[in-house]
Amino acid sequence: MGEYLTIFISAVVVNNFVLTRFLGLCIFFGVSKNLNASIGMGMAVTSVMTLSSMLAWVVYHFVLLPYNLTFLTTVVFVLLIASFVQLLETIIKKQAPALYNMWGIYLLLIATNCVVLGVPLLNAESNYSFLKSVVHAIGSGLGFALAIILMASLREKLRLADVPKPLEGLGIAFILAGMLALAFLGFSGMIAI
Repeated sequence: MGEYLTIFISAVVVNNFVLTRFLGLCIFFGVSKNLNASIGMGMAVTSVMTLSSMLAWVVYHFVLLPYNLTFLTTVVFVLLIASFVQLLETIIKKQAPALYNMWGIYLLLIATNCVVLGVPLLNAESNYSFLKSVVHAIGSGLGFALAIILMASLREKLRLADVPKPLEGLGIAFILAGMLALAFLGFSGMIAI
């Protein structure tokens, strides 16, 4: 049980993909202007990451490894992720049109988000069991959600602040992201992956 907790905490805080590995920054900066959109995007990325990691583990261990097709790993994982994102887009468009319109193009960018692809690849490289892969995927998704929600909260607070003209918009967002990254880098080395 302790090993699963270690993998989870490592993925959420210590080895956060956004703030320590700097992956998935396109969606991070694009969606973090609005807190509600960030919460929804965090949930969407977590669900896509978890489901795609589960299916990727099954395909990797029951198809790619036995038939010595591991050279196709990246291509197969990209196809799996794109399929999940397409399914998610259809569901969100039908069930929550306001959320769909709020996310805009960023929903489709989940398919090309390097975090979503990185987790199944890291799971395969680390030779995680199915349960460890699921725990790692959920932790990574929640780590992404934590980072984007923190950033959105800070950016919404800054709307009321007196920010110098040259730093308004993305300038102050980069400074905030750097400060968040420094805070999360304080945990680096505590848990090795």
